[in-house]
Amino acid sequence: MNYKIPESVLVVIHTADLQVLLIERADRPGFWQSVTGSLETPQEALPTTAARELFEETGIVADDAEFGLRDWGLVNVYEIYPLWRHRYAPGVTHNTEHVFSVQVARDVKVTLSPREHLQSVWRPYREAADQCFSSSNAEAILQLPSHLA
Repeated sequence: MNYKIPESVLVVIHTADLQVLLIERADRPGFWQSVTGSLETPQEALPTTAARELFEETGIVADDAEFGLRDWGLVNVYEIYPLWRHRYAPGVTHNTEHVFSVQVARDVKVTLSPREHLQSVWRPYREAADQCFSSSNAEAILQLPSHLA
């Protein structure tokens, strides 16, 4: 079995007026989140991972976004939810997450990967944070205004 690498990216997709795109997980209906994904190889560059996951999960191309990907230089280490630990090598319990954001036009076309997500919604950033199931995702969304200043 190919285990997931316990290093990932979180990409907060937003508009200039702080509307945030959330996507609902197909494997856990009711679990809303921003784009997330693990490195494919230990050598994969974080911006490459972020751009790849952004495209795979939403169809959005980072180069077409209004300001491209922004690396926040923020790293979260958190315990992997027990229901997803089977995806990682035995004994792996924590993940290191690197936070990015990307500003897009409100009318950007969103094409979800049906294998991964059921639907998407735009929410004002505070509402989006409240809707996220992941605390690190919610905290990143709440920090969005300070990363745009």
